[in-house]
Amino acid sequence: MICANLEKIRRNIALAAERCGRDPDDIQLLAVSKRMDAATVEKARQCGQKLFGENFVQEAQSKIEQLDPAISWHFIGHLQSNKTKIAVRLFRLIETVDRLKLARSLNRHAAGLDQTLDILIQVNVGREKQKSGVLPQDAEQLIREIGKLTHLRIRGLMTIPPYTDNPELSRPYFRALKKIADEFSGKGYFTDEAPLILSMGMSADYPVAIEEGATLVRVGTAIFGQRT
Repeated sequence: MICANLEKIRRNIALAAERCGRDPDDIQLLAVSKRMDAATVEKARQCGQKLFGENFVQEAQSKIEQLDPAISWHFIGHLQSNKTKIAVRLFRLIETVDRLKLARSLNRHAAGLDQTLDILIQVNVGREKQKSGVLPQDAEQLIREIGKLTHLRIRGLMTIPPYTDNPELSRPYFRALKKIADEFSGKGYFTDEAPLILSMGMSADYPVAIEEGATLVRVGTAIFGQRT
């Protein structure tokens, strides 16, 4: 089932990219494996999936230590500052940096390991009080301050739009994040050493996100099925 689901999603990614004149190879698929055990993740890896996302540090640590070290892991949940030391060691990229205190903690622990950590800035484009993410009007000041930290590389932006059953209703939020990304890219806020990452779109709306410029889509349910 997992292999068939992955193949279907890859086809959908290619179709969405073709509709808007983009190269499908420019779009990464992140398999969201929260609440999936290591054996299930390994099945996806055997189907060719190499990039996985986790929401909880302790759960991820258990899986990461059991699985192929060649797997790349992103952290995509709300990260507490007291978990940053472990997170820096486990994850290739932290997608949910939304405050300076968190960034400073990540920078300190990355420096302690003599490494540079890739991050995304999470933007709350829907301005939902219950969700994490810096508000759009505060994003530029935050990114300027984080840009001064020597052991972090700002690779791009991430968002989670308001929940809806209709993917088209997510389109304005994806478009808004792309507009912010273009503005910030023009001002040189992102690293020039690697392509810009725009992480947006999940199981229900990733084709729309791709049409609006996503370079990374986060898909869980459509790969693994409903979580218990």
